[in-house]
Amino acid sequence: MVILGIETTCDETAAALVERTEDGRGRILANVVLSQINEHAEFGGVVPEIAARAHVEALDRVIAKAMSEAKVSFHSLDGVAAAAGPGLIGGVIVGLTMAKAIALTHGKPLIAVNHLEAHALTARLTDATPFPYHLFLASGGHTQILGVRGVGDYLRLGGTLDDAIGEAFDKTAKLLGLGYPGGPLVEKEAIRGDPERFALPRPMIGRPDADFSLSGLKTALRLEAEKIAPLADQDVADLCASFQQAVVDVVRDRLRAGLKLFRERLGAPTALVCAGGVAANQAIRKVLHRVAFEVGTSLVAPPPALCTDNGAMIAWAGAERLALGLTDSLATAPRARWPLEEVRKAEHRDAQSREAAVRNP
Repeated sequence: MVILGIETTCDETAAALVERTEDGRGRILANVVLSQINEHAEFGGVVPEIAARAHVEALDRVIAKAMSEAKVSFHSLDGVAAAAGPGLIGGVIVGLTMAKAIALTHGKPLIAVNHLEAHALTARLTDATPFPYHLFLASGGHTQILGVRGVGDYLRLGGTLDDAIGEAFDKTAKLLGLGYPGGPLVEKEAIRGDPERFALPRPMIGRPDADFSLSGLKTALRLEAEKIAPLADQDVADLCASFQQAVVDVVRDRLRAGLKLFRERLGAPTALVCAGGVAANQAIRKVLHRVAFEVGTSLVAPPPALCTDNGAMIAWAGAERLALGLTDSLATAPRARWPLEEVRKAEHRDAQSREAAVRNP
């Protein structure tokens, strides 16, 4: 089957065509991503109203380019998938509405994809990773450790109690005047810094659960910066290196705790999988390799371009769901919040609604 995927949950306008073969393997036919970095840079972060307007202005062109690159017509599609949440609601509305229009016009099934599920299933597109696997999902808005038992079947083992890792990186960059997007800039500065200069805390280390808390680390960094202000270039680099090393140490400890919980509840994982934009950070990837080696499993790390938001992951999640006969009605509502562990519950509610409609036409 060939699926069109549309992603507009934040500040990337993206569309892709993905093919899923009968044996469950995937192939990307086209993957077009238009970044809005320039539109948001002067504000130091994503402005929801600007993001939604940019999606409206660009989405039709992005879809047309993807269709052209893939040499696929709307008529030959097997389904249309769009991220229906979670995300900035204005952007989610734009993408989901476009998908509904295409599905209605061409008589194709609509698949409303959970953005987090798309990240969670990317490893099956790139590496055909079998279930159940251990997932570290980290992005600008989300930090979770999960057991992935199947499509729509997720066991939450841990998550952030406050800031997501990507959010903490962005706030650190803003505090130090590095600009936007913050994560890559902090990582770049950290390369030339001394990670041992500042004694920053490692929140939650040693706890038996797999939760994260990063607000205290962020506050400690601010206090250290205020002590030595005004900051020289080397001060900034050392602060970034110290901050990144603290995050890496926390990730290592929290993943070990999560893997212990996984084994207790689900047995041995087929792999340790990382997903989300934070997975593109090379220092974090290095520690993921180390943890996977320690527990005797493999690390599946999709290419950086498929870790950040993109249409291919949406198309693939749509293909996985359509292969199981899971489709959505044109009445499906966009969602600003949609926890991954509630995806299966949403399916049940949709099924109950369809059954009720059949009984009471």
